[in-house]
Amino acid sequence: MPSRFIYVLKTAPAFPALLPSLVVALKTAPAFPALPPSLVVVFLVFCSACTVGSKGIAEGGDSAPVNVPVNVMAVPDAVPKYERRTRAGNPPEYEVLGKNYKVLAESKGYQQRGIASWYGTKFHGRNTSNGEVYNMYAMTAAHKTLPIPSYVRVTNLSNSRSVVVRINDRGPFHANRIIDLSYTAAVKLGIQKTGTGRVEVTALEFVSPELAGQKTSQNAQTQDKASCYLQMGAFSRLANARQLQDRLVSLQINGTRVLTTGSQQLTLYKVQIGPFDSEQQAHEARKKLMLLGLTDVTFISHQASWKTQ
Repeated sequence: MPSRFIYVLKTAPAFPALLPSLVVALKTAPAFPALPPSLVVVFLVFCSACTVGSKGIAEGGDSAPVNVPVNVMAVPDAVPKYERRTRAGNPPEYEVLGKNYKVLAESKGYQQRGIASWYGTKFHGRNTSNGEVYNMYAMTAAHKTLPIPSYVRVTNLSNSRSVVVRINDRGPFHANRIIDLSYTAAVKLGIQKTGTGRVEVTALEFVSPELAGQKTSQNAQTQDKASCYLQMGAFSRLANARQLQDRLVSLQINGTRVLTTGSQQLTLYKVQIGPFDSEQQAHEARKKLMLLGLTDVTFISHQASWKTQ
């Protein structure tokens, strides 16, 4: 047994109930006397049954809700904004089941492809790694090394659907998975039935208030690119929006999304392509769409809008 002890940092008070915990190797912890092998075995067996962060390493028994109290397709994506990283959930490095993880200093430039999974009723209402309460109907996710909080765009590589989620938890601690999505995010991406899906995760950039006034107009335009889209149609029925989105995917058009707007009385499902870096780039994309016979296009941005038919 090494001289540094592996602590279990509980995020809930009921220890016997095996509520959320995080196994962390504290490299600055004081030295402890060597433990007898029998106690080490008991400790490791106990930890293998515990949960890590708010999520279990063994995720058996998790499931989707039987009755869904909200229209999950109408839940808006997370909106990226500047947030200071929380003290909880952001150790420089930590250890889970013998594997060491180093938390990134920043999310800028992060992009990775791999397998996404999701977690639901088993963890709903429990604490996340940074002390927030996990809500499976919110647009959140767990990641092993991105700073908490971070914002990422997750794109399903099989159908080009994409969502924006806020990272507020640690996991998934499986060798072949890169992100664990909330139930709602999984539904919007179309992976809730299969349980997993191949995705691309891209960190979204934002600036602190202290630097906001120092940005050049060029950088400001880059920051605004996420609000520049081509809208291909708006529907009162989600099935019709998905049908158009599937058609776009079959034409090998990437970056499609279905944006839900309105209220419970009048909900619109808008099929959009993007984001684009500039209006000029959107114009070029529109020309290619017209060659494919897609002429009903609306340009959407904060600065301007135009429509062609």
